[in-house]
Amino acid sequence: MAKASRRRFSNSKRRRAVYDPKPLFLLVCEDTNSAPLYFAAIKRVSNANIEIIPGAGTPEVIAATAVEEATKRGFIGKKGLDWYAKSDQVWAVFDRDEHHHFDRGVKICAENGIFVARSNPCFEIWLILHHEDFHRPDGRHQALDHLCSLCPEYKEGKGRSLDYVKLIKELSKAEARAEAQLNSRSKEGKPFGPPSTTVFELTRAVWKKRS
Repeated sequence: MAKASRRRFSNSKRRRAVYDPKPLFLLVCEDTNSAPLYFAAIKRVSNANIEIIPGAGTPEVIAATAVEEATKRGFIGKKGLDWYAKSDQVWAVFDRDEHHHFDRGVKICAENGIFVARSNPCFEIWLILHHEDFHRPDGRHQALDHLCSLCPEYKEGKGRSLDYVKLIKELSKAEARAEAQLNSRSKEGKPFGPPSTTVFELTRAVWKKRS
């Protein structure tokens, strides 16, 4: 009986290995530079199952692309999905900046179960928070200049020279600062106002389900 029991346990383990893959995080990003490079580093450090679609364009186009990909892959629009597929997530990653259809992009995502990692005014706010608290309501150019004062190599290579793996060592601090920053904007009566970012919600989700 003991031998048969061990065999059943072994078979069960093999079935889980086949049918219980890591959850997929599909990220549809606005640019081809900072955000994709940052999340590629997150993938290396966390060993999470991350797929990145870079350079998707404006928030509205990013949202439409995310919905299209989610539908094509069976994450939405299908009933009777296998249990493990329900933990896959599609995220739209974009900036407030000066986009005219930003709110439309957020609305499309909300209506279709797409998660949103939004930064106001830009993704550089999230990178700054790896170094320090930041509450100045700067525009995109001022935020970029401030990041470059902290990381001179960022501007020289337009972000490509930045050591993202090294930066991620401060991830837990960045997440705490981003959450506090977002709470401060809400207390001011300006939810998601500048400066703010919800990228920390994405990074926390990735680390929670990385194995």
